[in-house]
Amino acid sequence: MPSRNSQKTYFKNGYYHLYNRGVEKRIIFSDPQDYSVFIGYLKEYLSPKNLDELYKKLADKNSNWAEKEKILRSLRMNNFYQEIELLSYCLMPNHFHLLIKQRSEKAIDSFLNSLLTRYVMYFNKKNQRVGHLFQDVYKGVVVTSEGQLAHLSRYIHRNPLSLDKELSRKHQRAYTSLPEYLNERKTDWIKTDDVISTFSQTGKNSYQSFVNEFDDLEFLKDLIIENL
Repeated sequence: MPSRNSQKTYFKNGYYHLYNRGVEKRIIFSDPQDYSVFIGYLKEYLSPKNLDELYKKLADKNSNWAEKEKILRSLRMNNFYQEIELLSYCLMPNHFHLLIKQRSEKAIDSFLNSLLTRYVMYFNKKNQRVGHLFQDVYKGVVVTSEGQLAHLSRYIHRNPLSLDKELSRKHQRAYTSLPEYLNERKTDWIKTDDVISTFSQTGKNSYQSFVNEFDDLEFLKDLIIENL
């Protein structure tokens, strides 16, 4: 069985299921702003950084102090474009799932540490709290086959269906990457090709039809942890 120890070695060009939950299963996304901030951080880390444009704005005499400070923060910010590819994601009230491909060695640790540290700082400041937000650093499990890749993406996209029926579909569309897989939304930093290429556009062999089926949890038992 694959190790769930976040300190293990993550290999170049490997696919991984990364996930974590709130300490004592507490809420980590309490309102739409929290979800939006986390997704915004993902976008910043996984999108290419236009250095020429940033330096041009920094040199612009019409830029005020606040604008220049924002640009400087952006220049200092870690960036994982071409190091980490995000295939699919789901944010739930008390946990999250990311399916990623690591393009360069040791990128996962830097990426997740940067992302989660930054989010905890935001969440604690917003809620006037201190201390840990997440139960552990994070968990990571290697995906070993194309079949597992497709089934895991379905599991991730179906996670919101455990919520209240009136909220589940809305949550699925707003806080997962399913709309990218159904061509309802275009997001450059979400890479669907490795999963979606095995499906047809429509019909019983489409991704929509596949994701409507129940998860094969026995097939995924080494890739997931229940009771998140």
